[in-house]
This record gives sequence, C-alpha cells and structure tokens, in this order.
Amino acid sequence: MSEPVNLKRHENFAIVTVDNPSASRSIAHVQGVLLKCMNGAIADSNVKGIVLACIDAALIAGTDIDAPDWDELLALIESSPKPTVAAIQEEALGAALELALTCHFRIATETAKLGFPEVKLGVVPNAGGTQRLPRAVGPELAVKMIVGGEPISAREALKNGLIDEIVQSAEAGGEAFLRKAIADRRPLRKLRNDDSRIVAAKTDRSGFNNTVASMTKRAGRLEAPFAAAEAVGFAIDLPFEEGLKKEREVFRKLAASDQSKAQRYVFFAEREARKIADIPESTKPRSVERVAVIGAGKMGGGIAMSFANAGIPVTLIDVDAEQLKRGMDVMQKNWETSAARGSIPADAPAQRMALINGAVGINNVRDADLIIEAVYESMSLKKEVFRQLDTFAKSGAVLASNTSYYDINEMAKMTKRPQDVLGMHFNLPANVMKLCEVVRGAKTAPDALETAVSISWKIGKIPVVVGVCHGFVGNRMWDQRNNQVQKMLYEGALPQQVDGVMTKFGMAMGPFAMNDLSSLEGSWRMRKESGEKAPIEDALCEAGRFGQRWGKGYYKYEPGSRVPIPDPDVEKLIDETLTRLGCKRRTFSEDEILERLTYPMINEGARILEESIAARPGDIDLVWLYGFAWPIYRGGPMYWADEVGLAHIADRLAFYAKETNDPSLEPAPLLKRLVAQGKGFASFSPHTKAA
Repeated sequence: MSEPVNLKRHENFAIVTVDNPSASRSIAHVQGVLLKCMNGAIADSNVKGIVLACIDAALIAGTDIDAPDWDELLALIESSPKPTVAAIQEEALGAALELALTCHFRIATETAKLGFPEVKLGVVPNAGGTQRLPRAVGPELAVKMIVGGEPISAREALKNGLIDEIVQSAEAGGEAFLRKAIADRRPLRKLRNDDSRIVAAKTDRSGFNNTVASMTKRAGRLEAPFAAAEAVGFAIDLPFEEGLKKEREVFRKLAASDQSKAQRYVFFAEREARKIADIPESTKPRSVERVAVIGAGKMGGGIAMSFANAGIPVTLIDVDAEQLKRGMDVMQKNWETSAARGSIPADAPAQRMALINGAVGINNVRDADLIIEAVYESMSLKKEVFRQLDTFAKSGAVLASNTSYYDINEMAKMTKRPQDVLGMHFNLPANVMKLCEVVRGAKTAPDALETAVSISWKIGKIPVVVGVCHGFVGNRMWDQRNNQVQKMLYEGALPQQVDGVMTKFGMAMGPFAMNDLSSLEGSWRMRKESGEKAPIEDALCEAGRFGQRWGKGYYKYEPGSRVPIPDPDVEKLIDETLTRLGCKRRTFSEDEILERLTYPMINEGARILEESIAARPGDIDLVWLYGFAWPIYRGGPMYWADEVGLAHIADRLAFYAKETNDPSLEPAPLLKRLVAQGKGFASFSPHTKAA
C-alpha cells in the first residue's frame, strides 16, 4: 500500500503532496506521514523552500484533533525557518484551509474554492481557523465565511488577502512563487503574530457586531452559528494562544451536542443518497444541453429558474401566451428582487433571462434533452402531455413529470419509450427548495435515472430516488399528517393553534400555512376528480380562498406579504361547518398536537421503507429536510423517532388509533418489529423487512 503523502525534491525545493488519501486507514495516519515529510524537508540542508500541494481532498473530511501529530504538525509548519507555501488546486475547505493558514504564503488556481463549512455540521473550526482567518482577511469577512459556511472564490480570496497569487498549476506555481519570494527576500508571515487586520476592530467593534447580527439573524435555534461568531470574536479580544484554547473548548462542546450529532447525520445521509440501488456503477448520465419545461405557472417558472441559475438553457412552454408572459414576468421580477438585495450580481437577471426562451406549443420541445412536465395535477391532462411528447420529443430525451402524486408508470404507458420516463418532483417554491424526488418507474432505464440524479445535483438540488406510489415519500407522509390536521380541525382545533405547535417544534411554518403556500387549489381539483369531500377546505376553495397567492386561504395575507394572519372569517366558517356536521369543539394540549402530527408520519415512513419506496431512513429524512423544511437540528423525522424512542411512539400510535377510532394509526409492522428487537430505524436494512 502506497503512502498517502509523498515528499519529492526539485532542485532546491521540497514538494510535499497529499495525493493518495484513500490509501490511508485514517486521517490520523495522513497527519502522521505529513508530519514526517515536513520534518524531513525542514531538516534537509539543500531545501530552500517547501511547497505543500494537493491538500484539498485529503483533509476536507476533517481531522483527528486528539491525535498528537495534528497540533505538532501545525506548529511545525508555522514555525518553519524555511518559507512554506500552500498550493491549492481545487478546494481548501475546513481542516485543509486551517493547514494552509499555518503556511507563510498561499496560492490557488483560478477555479479554487476556500472556506470553512464546519457550521453546517454543527461545529466550528477546531485548529485555529477562527483565530487565523480574521488575521488574514479581517474579522468581518472571517465571520461571514465561518458563520455562513459558504466558500469564496480564488478571486475573492486574492482581493481580501487570503491568498497571495492565482496560478495555473498549484505545484508548479507554488515552486515559482517561492523562487520569487526568496529572491525578493519576502518576510515569512506568521498569522498568529500579525494583528494588523484586527487592530481596528479592537477599538471599534461596531462593524464586526453588525456583520454578526446580519449573519445570525436567520439562524433561529441553531447553536453553531452563534458559537462560531463568538469564536471569531476571541481573535479580537484575546491573545492568540488564549483564543486558540477557547476555540477548542467551543468545538468540543458543540461536537458533543445533540444538534451537531443530527447535523453530522444529515451530512452522511446526503453522501449515502448518491448511491443508487440496482444500477451498474459504470452507468453514465445522458448529455443535457437544453431543458424544456411545460407549464409556465408558479411551479414551472421555479423549475426553469433553477436550471437558468445553473447556466443551463431552458425552453419554457405553455399553451396560453398570456400565461407564458405572466410566468416570464414573474421570473424577471424574482431575479431583480434578488439582485436588489445583493444576493446575486446586478447583471445576473438579464443573463439568466437570456437563457430562457418562452414558447407557445408543445412542439417546441424538439431540441430538449430533458423535458419536465409541470402542468396542474390532473392525470388526464398529464397523460395527454406525455402522449404528445412521444410525438415531438427527440429520441433519447428524458421525459419527466413533476407530478406530486400520480403514477409515473401510467404516464409512461402513453409513450413508446417507457425507458425514458421518470418523475422529477420539486417542491414549491421550486427555485428555493432543494429537494428533487426522482421517481423511478417500472421501466425507467438506468442511464435515464442517472441523468435525472446528476442534473439535480448540478442545479443545486438534493436528489432522492424513490419508487412509485401515491405521493411518493414526501406527500405520502404529508397526507398522513394532513389527515390528522383535518381531523383536529373537525374536532375544534384552529389553524393558528396547530401551526403554533409546529413552529415551536422548529418547522419554518405549520401545515395550514404550508397548505396556503402550496395552494389549496390542486388538492381541491383532485377531490372533484375523485369525488372525495373535505367540507371545510372545500368551502374555503368555493369562496375563492385558494391560499397565499390569492391573499387568502386558511389565513389572510396583506398585499405583498407572506405573513399569515389569523382570519375571523375562517374561524366563523369552521364553526358553521362543524355545527352543520354536528361536531363539537374541544381543547387540545400541545403534546397531543405534536404527537398526532409527527407520529403518523413516522409510521408511514416505516411502511415506505418496508415497501422499498425509499431505500434508507436517511433518504426519507432528506425529503423532509429539503422539501418540507424539517429543522435540520432534529435530523429528520426518522432520526428524530430514534431519539424519542420507537417504543414510546408505537404506544402513542396505538392509543390514538383506539381513541380516535382510526385503524390507520396502528403501528406499522416494521415499527412493531424494531420495538420488539429493541432497535431503531438506524439499524434498518432491506434484511429488516419481514421474510
């Protein structure tokens, strides 16, 4: 087995490369070999300078801060009597950037990214990142990078002093940089000893404090962003060594917290979701140069924006020229609003609109490699769309439906190419929500499936492969929750009471506000098609209260506002409907509301696993995290269920099944078996299913 770190000499320079991390049994081993190589380079009298290259991939996954080699390595590099340069080829994230900050100089290629994503794992940098970065770029940018967790480009890094030069090749550029630095007698800069970038903040913290307030205003109950801001503040208030010690204390406290454990679980769940079951590893995605989206409504427009945001040309198609114009105008307005807020460059709206070609008529799909149907929820309409796609779409194009509920296989039957048909279900607002449920049909080809997954990642979504059933994963579980929402409504609970419990739990919005956001119209149309009834919601729709976009649904909304306001007219409508139906209102505890809204979802999740609609509990959790805004610090409903205890959940489900005369609440077979075995969903594998 070759070593993960190599030392080579070129003339008077030592090149230390970390280019085979997979050969190492542990990060600690990488650190130990790297320490040995650095000691060798420093001890070699023929070596005039050291290039530390290709640190990108090796240390991105983290470090073993308890390994004695790690602290010794950082101290050795920082105190090296010979000039050291970190040569960054692609990425220096987390520990890799901490390592780079101990070098005297840093260079990077044009496409490199640098940053500290640790906050997304519920922790902070733990090897001096919060102390050295402010000394490199100033405390304001440092707190933006560390609290926000997003990397910056090489150009921005150069502009702000994080790197010294942009080069074409990291290794060759590093050597050339050192030659010049030695010739110019450039002093060896140790960031730990350089307070020049933090002096101003020591006397006036207002700029730093304002940046902290801006970066943490949406953190809610997440602990890590606030702790990260505090740790960066140590660089301003404390001597370097004391700040380093405090940083490590903060890291250890966070790493042991329930929030960080949940966030780390999510990180690994995302990694696992990249693995698609039952397709050959050699499967390659089809080329996607242009996308067509059918339907210029709110959903279709949001999907089109997602592709344009990633630089992919889109043909947005509608049968109605006026609807098409409205859709194009909404996209323009959305991007202009983002530019006005500074979240995208000022010229981005024009650039992105230029990528979208509006067209009337389905025949305009002819040059698209991926076609996404996003018409409203009517199976007959969707079948007709797919019948026409079979005529107009080019051979090999992937044909996707954005349906929230309907059977992909039935749509595939309308074509002579079922191998090209699948689902790509986005959640509203599609340009914001990160989920894409990729629905595998019975005859979906492996490369078509791989295409949908890979393009989803490319446009910044989290794709989760699911099977065909009514509602797939997210909406199938949502329906179980909504059943309880509706039942409690008929028992006398008010929308604001139910929503208040769920926002207190950590959801961004409650189920009634979410129904308003996604629109009551779609489910109303489906009920009219199926003959089902929902007296209260039907009455709202018949009164034109379809949701937020219409200014009224379960709540009322002020013009231009998305804030739900309890409406006495809705309470009156509920009371009148209950009286007509002979129902009596009663009181609810917060515990009952929370249990009845979450435990049936978890129960349905168990059924989904047993039926192989989802491959892993983590996949279900990703659906709810990125499609329904489940609080990340609770890890997802299946993770949270293990934290609560499956035995307790099963007991309460059985209680509510009897209390409300609802057999659907009886614990699912998988849930019962896991309880009997004393296990949680974390132990689930396909073998956990009944024989």
